[in-house]
Amino acid sequence: MSEFNMANYLKFWGGKVEEFFETYITCDDEHLKGLISAMRYSLFAGGKRLRPALVYSSYGIFEGYFDKVTPFASAVEMLHTYSLIHDDLPAMDDDDMRRGKPTNHKMYGEATAILAGDGLLTKSFEVMCNKDINPDVEASLMLEAAFKLAVATGENGMVGGQFADMESEDGVFNSSVVDFIHTNKTSKLIAYCCELGAILGYGSDEDKKRMREYGMRIGLAFQIVDDILDITSTTQELGKDVGSDEARGKATYPAIHGVEQSHAKAELLIEEALEIISVYGKTAEPCREIAKFIIERKN
Repeated sequence: MSEFNMANYLKFWGGKVEEFFETYITCDDEHLKGLISAMRYSLFAGGKRLRPALVYSSYGIFEGYFDKVTPFASAVEMLHTYSLIHDDLPAMDDDDMRRGKPTNHKMYGEATAILAGDGLLTKSFEVMCNKDINPDVEASLMLEAAFKLAVATGENGMVGGQFADMESEDGVFNSSVVDFIHTNKTSKLIAYCCELGAILGYGSDEDKKRMREYGMRIGLAFQIVDDILDITSTTQELGKDVGSDEARGKATYPAIHGVEQSHAKAELLIEEALEIISVYGKTAEPCREIAKFIIERKN
């Protein structure tokens, strides 16, 4: 059996969503040229495309018509990109670099960066609910997919996690706060990506729950590894400023538990995630490989 090549796997599915962006994130009006340019700048700035890959991988457990998934995987990546643009703003994390390039507000100014993020956020739901783009998806599945994305990324999800992250700066936090931030800011969107495959693949309620629980664990492990890399990696390796978490007194796992114990926690989460999807056998191999990649990654 040939060894699973994660780099090629992520590149392949990333290419699918990038082809979608090329088609649907375009400018037909001269008045919008600057806005669309800013939206595309961050969409095409690189990145692992992990979230789209998770959508495709989870869907592959249940169905095999992958073209059906592309608009939804692309929508998730658009929404994720919006969150990065806004996280980098001076009012938030005030970062100058993202994925080895100047952040959006450094290139286009704060006002345009905010609007670019707003544009990508709303575009993600437009794409999901567009029957012309998704002729093979029942309206009930569109509604479920859009509703659950809103829940995962609103005040009870990613946005709420970001708020708690900002509130806890300067070292005013405990392990409960860290768990809340990481669960909401990072894990819930990743869990949604995993559940989305089951939604579009006609999985049962038990399948959706199982994939969501798998996603929650790998999502939390992903963020723990991120926290660790902010301490142990370099700016060149990460493509963004390192050491910023500690400098701002951010709520992280290493700040509470130390690097070694944090890594052990991440490993345990990955083990639990792999056990959850073991019932799916070979069809879940890409999901297993992604889980392993998360714990082993260097950027």
